[in-house]
Amino acid sequence: MPDAVDAEGHTRRWLAEFVVGLNLCPFARPLLDSPQLRIAVCDAVDDSALSRFFLGELDLLQGTAESEVATSLLVFTAALAEFDDYLSFLEFAQQLLADAGLEGLLQLASFHPEYRFQGEAEHAASHFSNRSPWPTLHLIREDMLSRVLGDFPDAEAIPARNIDVLEGLGAEDLQRRWDLLRS
Repeated sequence: MPDAVDAEGHTRRWLAEFVVGLNLCPFARPLLDSPQLRIAVCDAVDDSALSRFFLGELDLLQGTAESEVATSLLVFTAALAEFDDYLSFLEFAQQLLADAGLEGLLQLASFHPEYRFQGEAEHAASHFSNRSPWPTLHLIREDMLSRVLGDFPDAEAIPARNIDVLEGLGAEDLQRRWDLLRS
């Protein structure tokens, strides 16, 4: 199991090479090297500790100005390695977000090393749009997202453009890049 510094470095490399490098998220570049991007690493394994970690990050983000922490990536290094376990925790995290009254204020984006979109072929290139080195939840401020989407032409076309980019590279090339990233 990596330490927090290694996991954060690996996550930053993924952000630089995949998310920003392939322009999968056109809004990520300004935050890439900014202290406003928080990467919080959790090495807990039991459900109770995972829940406390998630709730603590919700509290931190709500209690911190956007100018200090704009967005937060929660990286899980010791738990949620199985994609189905991750999806169960994601559903639970969505419920925690709702129970905390934060729907409409924060939203979750999900990433996992084995991410698979339901209904897509097992080796589809599109899966790489949501693959990350570690099981990761991205806490996004809704008001910040609304501002950047409002300033971006044709924002609703981003997912389709991402699939075109990934399919243009092909699953084999993406897997090669992925293997290099993970080595």
